[in-house]
Amino acid sequence: MKLYNTLSRKIEDFKPIDENMVKIYTCGPTVYNYAHLGNLRMYIHEDVLEKTLRYVGYPVKRVMNITDVGHLESDADDGEDKMLKGAKRENKTVWEIAQHYTDAFFTDIEKLNIKKPDIVAKATDYIDKYIDFIKTLEEKGYTYFANGNVYFDITKVDNYTKLSGMDLEQLRIASRDEVSVDEAKRNPQDFVLWFTKSKFENQAMKWDSPWGVGYPGWHIECSVISLTNLGDQMDIHCGGVDHIPVHHTNEIAQTESYTGKQWVKYWWHGEFLIDNEGKMSKSSGEFLTLALLEKKGFNPLSYRYFVLNSHYRKQLAFSFDSLASAENAYLKLKNRVKALKENTDSAGADELSEAAVKIKDEFKKCIEDDLNTANALTVLFNMLKADDVTNDEKIKLIEDFEQVLSLDLLKEDESDDGVRDGMAEYIEEAIQKRQEAKKNKDYQLADSIRAELLEKGIMLEDTRQGVNWKRIN
Repeated sequence: MKLYNTLSRKIEDFKPIDENMVKIYTCGPTVYNYAHLGNLRMYIHEDVLEKTLRYVGYPVKRVMNITDVGHLESDADDGEDKMLKGAKRENKTVWEIAQHYTDAFFTDIEKLNIKKPDIVAKATDYIDKYIDFIKTLEEKGYTYFANGNVYFDITKVDNYTKLSGMDLEQLRIASRDEVSVDEAKRNPQDFVLWFTKSKFENQAMKWDSPWGVGYPGWHIECSVISLTNLGDQMDIHCGGVDHIPVHHTNEIAQTESYTGKQWVKYWWHGEFLIDNEGKMSKSSGEFLTLALLEKKGFNPLSYRYFVLNSHYRKQLAFSFDSLASAENAYLKLKNRVKALKENTDSAGADELSEAAVKIKDEFKKCIEDDLNTANALTVLFNMLKADDVTNDEKIKLIEDFEQVLSLDLLKEDESDDGVRDGMAEYIEEAIQKRQEAKKNKDYQLADSIRAELLEKGIMLEDTRQGVNWKRIN
């Protein structure tokens, strides 16, 4: 299996530290608002990563944090506290905000068939451990106390920018504005480990500490939560590309200073989802959510399908037109599988033929190639058209592929356009006959087939990608 490692800036063979358990850490949501589609894209790709590792035979332990304290609007120590901002917006306590949006997040990922991580850790549950962590860094000489806050001194770290590969002097120039915001910093890139002199008069979340009543900086939670649940070293740390220059860089600095050894073997980062306005974010106050897609009539798994047709290291442009095309393709795929099931021996295939095994190997090769889900879907479509594989084998292969894809291709529920009992096969055959009629310029027959289907409550839509159909009332 091959994965791109941000640290080495190349694709590497994946070799876990311990083959008996692959350890993964995922940067989770800051629960001051709903997750936007860009966030959810990242979690879909991370879900594919975990499921692929399990698919190829590795046991996996994945940990995700829930940021319910300390995350300011920028990854650096600047801007308003996001939790406080959410509480003000909705006239609720920060604790109410955190619980509401935590619940909403897990509702969203369940709808997207994203596996819940093995351990979900709230930042506020680890306050004592943060304090112990900071005290150790203090004893080792990596911190300083100024203007009521405990800072990490990045000049005490060798190769501070090794993850980003950025020049430190360029970072200094880029951070000039931040110096005026916090003049207590010795260096622009120094970051707060513990705030006692809050920037906000009514900071709701405060705890006692050796340095005074206050609250933790944002970067510390990922380090401490991972060390507590995964040990001093782990295989993969996941996150978005926007976390590379500051958040993940600071995590490495403080964690490796604490342990004295390399912390993460593979750094895994996903690219942005972009719309007409550019990178999708919550900063504008208006953003796209899964609930909005559902309100517009989209199946959440159509969005998962849309995402799986892209590579995690490439930006993905979102529009409702592109999502509609993806949904049409997804529903067509489900209908083809439904028709296949209706012509399949209920006992299924005992063993796969040589041709079926070859297809299975092709799928595995795709997902092992830096999680190339788009090519894996192509293997699936080609398999459905294959003449040298039986229907029973096709169902068996779909069951196998679904361990990674998680598109509910074999699941029957009331959302499947209400088509049952051989109707899907009838529709696909009718579409094929209509295509042949149009090819032979027998437009009268083609129109009659369309009309016949319409009488049965099935509407056809001709697109560049082919013919789609849906149930109408």
